[in-house]
Amino acid sequence: MSHPPDLAPRLRRIIHIDMDAFYASVEQRDDPALRGAPVAVGGAGARGVVAAASYEARKFGVHSAMLSVTARRKCPEIVFVPPRFDVYRAVSQQIRAIFARYTSLIQPLSLDEAYLDVTVPLVDRGSATAIAEEIRAAIRLETALTASAGVSYNKFLAKLASDYRKPDGLFVITPNIGPDFVSELPVAKFHGVGPVTAARMNSLGIYTGLDLRRQTQAVLTAQFGKAGNYFYQLARAEDDRLVVADHPRKSLGAETTFARDLLAWEEVAPALEPVFAKLWTAYSRHGLTARTVTVKIK
Repeated sequence: MSHPPDLAPRLRRIIHIDMDAFYASVEQRDDPALRGAPVAVGGAGARGVVAAASYEARKFGVHSAMLSVTARRKCPEIVFVPPRFDVYRAVSQQIRAIFARYTSLIQPLSLDEAYLDVTVPLVDRGSATAIAEEIRAAIRLETALTASAGVSYNKFLAKLASDYRKPDGLFVITPNIGPDFVSELPVAKFHGVGPVTAARMNSLGIYTGLDLRRQTQAVLTAQFGKAGNYFYQLARAEDDRLVVADHPRKSLGAETTFARDLLAWEEVAPALEPVFAKLWTAYSRHGLTARTVTVKIK
């Protein structure tokens, strides 16, 4: 959906909503015994992985994608809870219904976060900040969960803003402060800059947004290809990406971690059958058509 011609990209009003420790918070909400305790959603076994950690667990350095044995070593009192994705999806739909009261331009990134374009809202509240506050209040009232929100004039800055005062916070980055905010930001926090790219930038003497801004567009494209143009824009607090509603799914996956090594090939096929069944169920539910099937065995 294109914007009216009188609304330039820099004048857009974008909200990024990010639920606070979503999976873990749902579990604490539904089980009073877990409230205030360090909680990890995931498998507790020797090869388990943390899918989400409560803020109580994060104080000990526990985070998502961490091995469960490492999490337990960091926090011996941690409580592991198996994930309930059906419940998380249902709560996510509740939250999305709240978003839909204010705009039809909703771009979910996952079950627990989304971009909203409220440049032309369905219900005018005078400002994007007021809408973000109202959405956070509705989420708290209707789901008993908290959300953090970032408000800005593009997607890049809105996402940065939502991280700035987590948990249960709201931050606004206006056009007046956008460039200065980016100047002080470590490049590792830039959208699209992963650990490898960040390390490469550091090797070139680029550590902050200001360092990145000092590079010419030619230098950045020579070093990073097409991504160089994108980094050049971000360093100037510019991001023309639109909020795209119902972005088409490009892939679908399912995985599992086995409790022990599978040492014989004849063990592999039976072990993978439940994974294939899970993938086929999701494939059928979404009504997708695929061209390529890839199996990765590690």
